[in-house]
Amino acid sequence: MGQQQLLLLVLGIVIVGLAVVVGIQAFGENQKKANADALVNDGVRIASDAQAWALKPQAFGGPAAGEDVGDATFQDLGYEASATDVYSNLNGIFQLSSAAAQLTIDGCSAPASGLENTVQIVVTGTAPEDIATTVDTATCSFS
Repeated sequence: MGQQQLLLLVLGIVIVGLAVVVGIQAFGENQKKANADALVNDGVRIASDAQAWALKPQAFGGPAAGEDVGDATFQDLGYEASATDVYSNLNGIFQLSSAAAQLTIDGCSAPASGLENTVQIVVTGTAPEDIATTVDTATCSFS
């Protein structure tokens, strides 16, 4: 082989190596974003289920007199929760807390995923605009 061919071979190897590194980084970032989107989707689904529960008559499994959206539990919404009142699925784990007619849904990535996404969905009523979402990359405070 001539010197020019060796130079082209080395240059090709370097370019392929850089492309592989960039591809791995892009995959990791996309995986993190996809997980955050899935957490938000699950959290908003739980929030809409809480709003639907709050609008149901008590005879159909809705809230008792004096209860509102902030009093919802996973059992009320039809989700199987653990003994510590935490709901989990493939995307992450979720916990409910309430204060003054407000329901807060905290969710974080599943521990096995190795990702650190957290979402917080706050439900203050039964209208679509009563759902507020926050996405962060903090460590999960529960699990």
